[in-house]
Amino acid sequence: MWLEWLVAWSWSLDGLRDCIATGIQSVRDCDGTAVITVACLLVLFVWYCYHVGREQPRPHVSVNSLLQGVDANGLQNGSMYCQSPECVRCTHHDGLNQKLYHNLQEYAKRYSWSGMGRIHKGIREQGRYLSSQPSIQKPEVFFLPDLPTTPYFPRDAQKHDVELLERNFQAILCEFEALYKAFSNCSLPQGWKVNSTPSGEWFTFDFVSQGVCVPRNCRKCPRTYRLLGSLRTCIGNNVFGNACISVLSPGTVITEHYGPTNIRIRCHLGLKTPNGCELVVGGEPQCWAEGRCLLFDDSFLHTSFHEGSAEDGPRVVFMVDLWHPNVAAAERQALDFIFAPGR
Repeated sequence: MWLEWLVAWSWSLDGLRDCIATGIQSVRDCDGTAVITVACLLVLFVWYCYHVGREQPRPHVSVNSLLQGVDANGLQNGSMYCQSPECVRCTHHDGLNQKLYHNLQEYAKRYSWSGMGRIHKGIREQGRYLSSQPSIQKPEVFFLPDLPTTPYFPRDAQKHDVELLERNFQAILCEFEALYKAFSNCSLPQGWKVNSTPSGEWFTFDFVSQGVCVPRNCRKCPRTYRLLGSLRTCIGNNVFGNACISVLSPGTVITEHYGPTNIRIRCHLGLKTPNGCELVVGGEPQCWAEGRCLLFDDSFLHTSFHEGSAEDGPRVVFMVDLWHPNVAAAERQALDFIFAPGR
C-alpha cells in the first residue's frame, strides 16, 4: 500500500512540474513589453475602481450660497424667483452636492458606473462650475461639463420631435383656443398659473411641471397630452422637465433670468405670434413664427417681451423641454434617477 502511495505521489509531482514548466515557457514566448503593459493596465483599473468607489465630493459652495442677495421681493441680480417650496430652481438646499453624489452612487450600485464620467465630474466640481461660468450662461442648479454651448439650436438638433410638433400645430392651437375662452368669464380660470413679471401678465397652463404630470390639465387637452407621449426626447421623468402653454399679454416683459440646467433645450412652438414680440437669449434676439419651433438653451441669460398693442392679442407658445442632443442615453437614464421628482 505504501509503495502504491509513493508511486501516485511521484506521478502528481511530475505533473505539477510539467505544468509549471509549460507556464514558464509560455511567459518566455510572450513579448515582455506586452506583459508589462497588460499588468500596468490591470493595476490602473483596480486603482481607479477603488478611487471612484470611496471618493466623496469636494466641499464647494452650495447652491444657496451661490444665489446670494435675494431681497424680500425675490429679486436676485435682476431675476425674479417664485420662492415656492416645490420649485427646484427657487428652493436652494445646503448640502446639495452631497445629496446628488449620494444619488449617483445609489444609481451606480443598482446599474453601472459606465458612462458616468461627466456626471461624476460635474457633481464633484459643481460649485466651481456654477461660480466660474461666464455671466451669459449660469445654470442655477446643475451644470453638466463638456456639453457644446450655444444660445440657439438648429431645428435638426431634435428633428423628429420638431417635425412632429409642427405637424400637430393646428390640434394644439384648437385646444388652446377652447381653454382661452374661459378667460372671458373669470380673471384666472382653473388650471392656469400667473407668473411674476415687472409689467404686464404672463400665464402658463402646465401639462408637466418639474417632472410631475398635471392630470386635470392633461384631461382638458387630450390631443396635446398624447402628443407629449409621442416625443422621443421630451424630459418627463426628472425635475428639469416641463411642458405648458405660455401666454404673454401685450405690454409684458419677463425679467432676465437663467434656467436651472444645461442638460436640456427648450422648445417653443409658436401658436399666436403678433408683431412686437421677441425672445432674447444670450443677447441674441429672435422672433417666433406660428407653426414653427424655436429651440434655445435657457441656461443662458434670457428674456422675452410683448410690445404690441391690445388689439394684437397675446403671444402664445407651446413650450416643452427636450434633452440636449449631446447628453448620451446612459447619462439621461442616470439624470432621471438622480433628479427624480421628490428624491
